[in-house]
Amino acid sequence: MTWLRALAAAGLSVVMPGAGHVLIRDWLRALVFSGLFLSAFVILLPTEQLAAAGTVTEGMDVVTDETSTLSRFVLSFIVLFATIDAAFRAMGFPPNAGDAADGPTCPECGKELDEDLTFCHWCTTRLERPEVDEREDELTQP
Repeated sequence: MTWLRALAAAGLSVVMPGAGHVLIRDWLRALVFSGLFLSAFVILLPTEQLAAAGTVTEGMDVVTDETSTLSRFVLSFIVLFATIDAAFRAMGFPPNAGDAADGPTCPECGKELDEDLTFCHWCTTRLERPEVDEREDELTQP
């Protein structure tokens, strides 16, 4: 099911950067990617000429004739980066992978867990508790 969610998030991010992050409920990244893409769109593309175009074909002709290769590269890079980021996050890679958590973390989603639970309350993965060594039990008992 995780790969299907990642595929859906990546597909939505190709259509509109940030939409895949909305699917996985990463609101801040959704705002950043959509804002970045829309800002670059307004700055780099001839919006007046695109608005005056009567059909989609005329609009695509305006984009190919009136924009530089660098402008198209920047827009494509934003879309590609948003797509890859949404897919990886939907697959369950933790957002704070380099940070050391204070307590135990879920092996599936990477989020911090309550020590008393036998399941992850974020992704509902059943947790296996490590076997306690008999010697440690004897040492802790008075």
